[in-house]
Amino acid sequence: MPSFKGQYEHSIDAKGRVAFPAKLRKSLSPAAQERFTIVRGQEPCLYLYPEDEWSNVEEKLSRINNFTKKGRLAKRNFLRYAEDVSLDKQNRIALPSDLTEYAEINGKAVFLGMGEYIEVWDPEKLAEVDEALDDGAFEEIFEQVMGDEPETDGA
Repeated sequence: MPSFKGQYEHSIDAKGRVAFPAKLRKSLSPAAQERFTIVRGQEPCLYLYPEDEWSNVEEKLSRINNFTKKGRLAKRNFLRYAEDVSLDKQNRIALPSDLTEYAEINGKAVFLGMGEYIEVWDPEKLAEVDEALDDGAFEEIFEQVMGDEPETDGA
């Protein structure tokens, strides 16, 4: 299982290609075969899944009930923007223009390792999101998502 971590910024060329960070490339499993699926993120960014991890996402999506409006809406708006991409011989990845427009990625891209997938951000958009989160709010959120059990006073 891949474990992508770290932050890497690279320039995007005129054809929409960007160097895929070497440290992230080292974390790719051989099963991914340097192929990815890229989709719109839930924030103004893109999610980049290695091929082997994407199969896990598709398995989860297959369990969504297509006979409910919410199920169809979730699948439709996630998969409609999914595109398969591969690293070229220079270890670059071509970012689809419709997806870069959505994420407002212009000129540079920041790759953020997120464990099993990678987020791709415009540096300015990422800075805006980071500025909106103060240290106290981050600490509270981190404790909520990482804590095993809620703390109790007097225990």
